[in-house]
Parts: sequence; C-alpha cells; structure tokens
Amino acid sequence: MTVTVSGPLPDEVYDVVVVGAGVVGAAIARELARYRLRTALVEASGDVGDGTSKANTAILHTGFDAVPGSLEARLVREGRDRLAAYAEECGIPVEPIGALLVAWDEEQLAALPALARKAARNGYRRTRTVAADELRGREPHLGSGASGALEVPGESIICPWTTTLAYATQAVRSGVDLHLNCRVTGVSESSARSPRLLTTGRGPLRTRWLVNAAGLYADEFDRLLGHTDFSVTPRRGQLIVFDKLARALVSHILLPVPTALGKGVLVSPTVYGNVMLGPTAEDLDDKRATGSTAEGLAFLREKGRRIMPELLDEEVTAVYAGLRAATEHDDYAIRSHPEQRYVTVGGIRSTGLTASMAIAAHVVELLAEAGARVGTATDLLPVTMPNLGEAYPRPYQRADLIAADPEYGALVCHCERVSRGEIRDALAADIPPSSPEGLRRRTRALGGRCQGFYCGAAVRALLDASGADAWSSSRTEAAR
Repeated sequence: MTVTVSGPLPDEVYDVVVVGAGVVGAAIARELARYRLRTALVEASGDVGDGTSKANTAILHTGFDAVPGSLEARLVREGRDRLAAYAEECGIPVEPIGALLVAWDEEQLAALPALARKAARNGYRRTRTVAADELRGREPHLGSGASGALEVPGESIICPWTTTLAYATQAVRSGVDLHLNCRVTGVSESSARSPRLLTTGRGPLRTRWLVNAAGLYADEFDRLLGHTDFSVTPRRGQLIVFDKLARALVSHILLPVPTALGKGVLVSPTVYGNVMLGPTAEDLDDKRATGSTAEGLAFLREKGRRIMPELLDEEVTAVYAGLRAATEHDDYAIRSHPEQRYVTVGGIRSTGLTASMAIAAHVVELLAEAGARVGTATDLLPVTMPNLGEAYPRPYQRADLIAADPEYGALVCHCERVSRGEIRDALAADIPPSSPEGLRRRTRALGGRCQGFYCGAAVRALLDASGADAWSSSRTEAAR
C-alpha cells in the first residue's frame, strides 16, 4: 500500500475508491480493508479528517434523541457500541461522564418524559428524571432557574482527531492506498465490463465501484452521477473553548432540551481537560465559511451566562467553527445505485462520528447486495494510538517511557505538556501531518492557552527538520 501526496496516480484499476477521508470515509476504507479488495481512499485536502471531522462537539452519543425508526437511529446505536470497543482496543481517549438535559422552565420540564419515551423507542432505557435539588447537588455551578433534568448516563466524550487517524492508519497498514491533495472533478460513465474513470487534480483514477463520502460536498459529487436526492446546506457551529482551570466547574455534558435545529448550545468537558461552550446553528450558503463571528460568540456567551455564569469568568483558550452537512431530510442520505456501481453516503450530521463504524459496515453490505464481490472478512492487525486525553497518563507522566527514551520527558509545548518524543513520533507516522494544524490534531502541540506563542517557533523548526513541507508538496511514501 501507498500514501501519496503529489504526482501521478497509480496506473491500475481499484476495486473500490472511497472519496472523502473524513471520519466516515476513513471508517469505510478501514472496513473495506478487511476484504480482499484493492481499495483507495482519496481526499481533496492534504490530510485526513481535515473538514467537518476536525471541528465537532466530540461526543460519543447514545442516540437517545434520534428520530425513532430512522437509519440514523439504528446506525448511531450500533456505531456507539462498535466505537466504544474500538476506542478501548486502540487507545482512543473516551470518558463516559454522562449527560444531563437541563430544563430551564416549566415547558422544558414537561417535555422531559416525552424525551425519555423517545429514548426508549430508540432502544435506550437508562434515562432518569433528576429533580432540581439533586441537579443542583450534582452540578453546583449551574445558573439559577434550572428546574430539573433528564439524565442520560451513557453519553461520553471522545477524541475525534484520534478516531479518524486510527481508522485511516489501520486502513493504510492493511493495504488501502491513501491519495491526498486529490480532488475529484469528474466522473465518467461506466458499463458492466469497464471500470469508471475519475478525473482528479492529480490525473486519472480508475475503479470498478465508487463510494461518495465527500461530506459537505457529497451533494455536488452526487450530481456528477446524475442524482439530486438531497442538497447540503452547511450549518455552522461556532464554539468557545475555555482553559483547563475551568474543568472543575462541570462534571457532565450539559445539554439543552433539543429543538428542530439540533441539540442547541451545550457545556461539555473535553478529553483534553478543557470546557467547551457551543455550538451555534447557522445555515449558510458558503461551504468554506468556517470563521467565527462577533455575533456568534456573543450569542454563545449569552447562552453560557445562563447555563453556567462562572464559566464566563474563565480564560478562553480558543474559538473555532465547524460546518455540519445538514440537508432537507431528517435522516442520513445513504443510497445504493447498483446500476452505476455507486453508493452515496450523504447528510451525515454531527452523529456521524458515533455512527462511523456502523455506517462503514452498512456501506459494505450495500456494495455486496449491489453485486460487488467483497468475499469474506478477515481481522485487521490492531493499531495503538498515542494518548491525547487526560484520563490516562500522558507520556511526560510515564517514568518508564522517559527512562527508555528521554525525548518523552523533553517538553516542547508546555501548555499542553507535549514532548519532543511525541512530536517526533507523529512526524514519522504512517500518515504524518503536513502542517502545524495537522500536528496539533496528532499531539495537542500549539493547542493550549498560548496558542503557540511560546512553542510555535520550536514546533515549526521540528516540522521543517522532518521534511514535513516536502511531504505536503512532493513526497510519496510507501508505508512500511
């Protein structure tokens, strides 16, 4: 297998090409790696997980509030169990801290029993109503006026960056070709006997079967094959990340009573030890509008002041915004087109992280039902990912690692306690970063309170010394 970032693409016919290396596309590629297939994962940007997947609320959902009977509800329920087990196997940080849906008035309080019944219809029966006094005891820093809550103990927080990278790494190590900087701009007609020709920014690519996991651009890709089943309206979610000193203020994921636009503004810890406030829900026309706005941040501060006033007194570490692939439908847009040897995986909203492994298994089933000769699945060699979470010891805290290699004790990023050894490992990995942002997602370097003010030059020097710039523009690496 090969990871390529530039130059011509292989002159061969793949069995399956997956377009889009976000968390869902990477999960599909990993699942396909379990079969005797020549698979390629192609991505328009220079890194995996570089779109919607890098900027979500990082929650491993139970699916308690999905539309009962929907495909999304089933795949979230199945995916949650799969991903929880996979995370434990691979070392992906997960903390099962539970959630509280907080009611702030009598109308919201009256809605809680219906939400509990909805959860039961989705197969989740562990919800419990929490009275105001108990809620105050469990979350003493809540704002005044909270009248009760619905407890959802199975909700967890997770590292979305490590999840996507784990899928892609395991796929690559198992024989999948990863082609980065490879935007697909055209798709030829196909017949039962001839492969389909994809036109990309790096030249032609041929495949027998095609999977569209292009996220925000899944509708545009679908139209290249003549389908108009759905349209993606990018829904921007702005978030505020507070310093680690705020972590003691909150013990659970604090959710509002859901609305038609989504789960609303939440307060949640992160596995990295911060506290997050957001997201907004702004429907836009521009699929590149990932900037934060003064209006959006003011809205979040107003909401946060009611939910947890003391949080607003804490230092802000970062603000960011992500775009969700909202559509006009209230379910995933996963479609099989057997006559075209094509599967669309569209309309995957924020639950896509949780559902990713179940979506992947479903896509392989659709391919098999459509006539793809997938064969018999085999087990993949496990991968072990670096720990980015605070629930388990980090490298700088492990005397055994430092004794064996002092580089794990040499801190480069002091805000996030990232060692030179961790940065070295990330730069030498199967899928190394091509930018400081990519390195941040792999190590947390540059992601702390100073946002790289103190460590930026040292991190950049390590990137330059590793040849990361050459990697991002011209390097092709055959994986070990």
